[in-house]
Amino acid sequence: MTLPTPPFPPSGRFIRYIRESSRVLVQAEAVTISDINIERLLLSPAFTETYHRISATSHGLALPLNFPSPLSELNLLSILALLNIASGYRVPLHRETGRGAWDSIRAFIYGLYLTSATDEEGDLLSAKGMQTLGDAKIAELLGVSLHTERQHETIQGLTVGQIGGPGWELVQLLKTLLNETGKILVNGGYPNLGSFVAEAMKEGDRAAREKGDPTAAADAVLERLVRAIPGFQDMGMINDQPIYCFKKALFLINGVAIRFGAKDPSPFPVPQTSHLPAFADGVLPSILIHLGVIDLSTASPALAGLFPGAGADPALSALFAAAAAASPSGASSSDAAAVPIVVDGPALTPAQSYVLRAAAIEACERIVARAHAMGEAGRGAPWLRDVTLPALDNWLRAVAKDRADYRALPRFVLRNTPFF
Repeated sequence: MTLPTPPFPPSGRFIRYIRESSRVLVQAEAVTISDINIERLLLSPAFTETYHRISATSHGLALPLNFPSPLSELNLLSILALLNIASGYRVPLHRETGRGAWDSIRAFIYGLYLTSATDEEGDLLSAKGMQTLGDAKIAELLGVSLHTERQHETIQGLTVGQIGGPGWELVQLLKTLLNETGKILVNGGYPNLGSFVAEAMKEGDRAAREKGDPTAAADAVLERLVRAIPGFQDMGMINDQPIYCFKKALFLINGVAIRFGAKDPSPFPVPQTSHLPAFADGVLPSILIHLGVIDLSTASPALAGLFPGAGADPALSALFAAAAAASPSGASSSDAAAVPIVVDGPALTPAQSYVLRAAAIEACERIVARAHAMGEAGRGAPWLRDVTLPALDNWLRAVAKDRADYRALPRFVLRNTPFF
């Protein structure tokens, strides 16, 4: 079911509307954010013993490629953000490629980059290359099948291949994002997506200087990305209430800061990002539900029954405890016992997914605010006062892979979405 599309937020208020629309939707849907479990999380060994180790380095943006120019690197980063989807295909991707969603998309982008150096069709990461990419090349580089097998209706023992299945669905999503964005760039006279993003970064820098507010840069860049590129227009209407997430565009802005912020001089203006809202997808709300921070028990029955037993003791206490001790071989005892089998969580409607993503955005705001208050008051580690939203976002994603028991936690599934 396709949701109605709300109007864009007012100019200069895109980030503000992410926060406000999330807060209003969470209240309207009677989803509870547990202050008690926020504090338990912030004081837990699961958080305090891993936050610094993984929040700053496990962002997945260490790109093992040689770039001929900063613009080439920015272009690849921008396409990686645009195509940062497929969370609903985590299980079939593991089954077919041995990789999860993020690793599969990243490998696909690397394949596009490396193939462009020798491919007769030219630069597949250019605007023209994106515009013309087809099913076969995408499936080849992604490593998935465009077919599914079924039993022949009348001949026993004979299987017949037909176009379809999760691999085909994902290829169609990626093709649409690439072709659609490539066409917009070509029509706009941009040689690639990186050139467009570089221009947006310069506009953000001008906005920050004109307003005397360094946080205005990110808002201006976000607005430019979202207004121009449909693949970044991550928003919907739920019972006449607009919700704005813009996950991929926020991810891109933060990615620019990660890749170029430490360079002196930076080849592009780098916006301030410590204030950005959470980049809400399927991972964040699912993990926060299992950690008891998002409580669905007060919501409608359709939402309350999605994750039965999640966020309750004794399972919750085990998740807050320190990770299992490492064995002499380097693997934890739980890892040594068994590699967790990746399983799908509940299948959601688009409306339900937006409610849970809004809850994750609001929950992360509350976690950071509580961390700062606790750090200032001397409750918990002093460094809690320095926790930022992007670092918390990264910790939640990274810890979901860092421990065997966290990797085994079911995450909600929404397929056929171009936004996460």
